[in-house]
Amino acid sequence: MSTQASNTVEERLAEIGIILPDAGGVAGNYAPYTISQNQVFISGQVPVTSGGLQFQGKLGAEFSIEEGQAAAQLCAINIIAQLKAACDGDLSRVKACVKLGGFVNCTPDFGDHPAVINGASDLMVAAFNEKGRHARFAVGATSLPFNVAVEVDAIFEID
Repeated sequence: MSTQASNTVEERLAEIGIILPDAGGVAGNYAPYTISQNQVFISGQVPVTSGGLQFQGKLGAEFSIEEGQAAAQLCAINIIAQLKAACDGDLSRVKACVKLGGFVNCTPDFGDHPAVINGASDLMVAAFNEKGRHARFAVGATSLPFNVAVEVDAIFEID
């Protein structure tokens, strides 16, 4: 199988300044992803880099919508890194981003959850073009693990 499409995804990301990290580990008794037939279910990813957790706090208090979008984008980068691991390094196997689920750690009066999760959605389309368009939900939460501002999970179709 050709890796041309995989290179294309990673080249698109590089063009916007993103180099995929290695897939991270987990924080509990679960798998970072599971594959069922032709679907990859990726566990919730948080905004973490090799330097540790980023964006700890709440939207509507510590963070602006734009900062929340950056946190969501970082979650999406980690999702793509997990997806690459699930596809044995070959992102050309990706047929579609089926669904994203976005959780926003926010104050009770914050209502711009969809705008925040656009940070993840926009990256999926930038990386995968039309294959990156997906169904999605974006909800607010009173807290998230490690007090991160955003957590995103995903479902992809692969061949």
